[in-house]
Parts: sequence; C-alpha cells; structure tokens
Amino acid sequence: MKLEPLADRVLVRPIEEQEQKKGSIIIPDSAKEKPVQGEVVAIGPGKPNDDGKKVPLEVKIGDRILYGKHSGTEVEIDEQKLLVMKESDIYAILIIK
Repeated sequence: MKLEPLADRVLVRPIEEQEQKKGSIIIPDSAKEKPVQGEVVAIGPGKPNDDGKKVPLEVKIGDRILYGKHSGTEVEIDEQKLLVMKESDIYAILIIK
C-alpha cells in the first residue's frame, strides 16, 4: 500500500532509540519516552497561500528530523508504524556530518 500525504502533511518513520540500560537494570519499553527523531518518507505537495499558489515544504524525503513527543497521528502501513504530521510540528532538520 502507498500513502501520499496531502497539503503540508509529512509521513515520518520514527527512529527508535537504543535500549537504555542503567547498571544491570533494563528500562522497559513502557517507561521509555517516545522517539523525537524520525526520517521523512513522503511529503505533500504544499499548502496553498492566500494567492492560491502552493508553497513547497522545507523538508524533503530522506531528511532526518526532530519533532514533538506527541506530534502526528500514528498509522500502520505494511506492518510498519509511521506518523502523519503537519510540517509545522517539525522542529528541525538534523544535519549529520
């Protein structure tokens, strides 16, 4: 199945953090915070401005991003958990050198 976001929506694959371990105690999944990093897998065409022209999104497919903990709506496509969110829910693009 293919999902194509509309307007200024972005489809994001969350990047899970590595398992956290304190000494010999393993922190269970239920106590871990939601990931705040993800990879953009699809983008919408942009939202129309007041003149009716579409404003392209700043993020592009493949960008690694930071977003709010409770941003977006979780969807499952082909047994893969993804998030659909507005571009305004994205805080930053990570630039890895």
